[in-house]
Amino acid sequence: MRTKLDGVFLLAPKRFGDVRGFFAETYRRDALRKAGIETEFVQDNHSLSHAAGTVRGLHYQSPPHAQAKLVRCGKGRLFDVAVDARAGSPSYGQWVGYELSFENGLQLFIPEGFLHGFMSLEDDTEIVYKCSDHYAPDCDGTVHWQSCGIEWPKTGLAPLLSEKDAAAVRFNAFKSPFVHAGVPA
Repeated sequence: MRTKLDGVFLLAPKRFGDVRGFFAETYRRDALRKAGIETEFVQDNHSLSHAAGTVRGLHYQSPPHAQAKLVRCGKGRLFDVAVDARAGSPSYGQWVGYELSFENGLQLFIPEGFLHGFMSLEDDTEIVYKCSDHYAPDCDGTVHWQSCGIEWPKTGLAPLLSEKDAAAVRFNAFKSPFVHAGVPA
């Protein structure tokens, strides 16, 4: 399903279940292409957040190593967010957020040019995601998680952040390395 942000998709892979549990294809290239997603993935990542209320992001990787991501929750529940960071985009600075959980099996496709972050909603929540480029430390960046007007879930807990994420630049001071495809060069 397309979201209000061009290029961002919320996907619901089919689950086939019986008394033993279920089976689901979490990645199938031809199905993504049929949905309009042509991205090739080169790296898989898996992250565990021990405490509910853990916030990671808002992260990005700038060109020439910009990353698209296909995100899902392996265990627990999380609120996953994409923010349009493409200069010149009609939706620049707008965001979408969805609850991804082990139970609902939903996935979020986030193209290059978007910030990505999430908040764990349960203890020991796992996020599993594919990336379209390898991690490149010299292209790594972070925007402050509270600077984009995102309506984060109220957990009743103090957010748990890394030092890097806590000290990140605010969105209004962020100089985007991304340009919307509709902007002339």
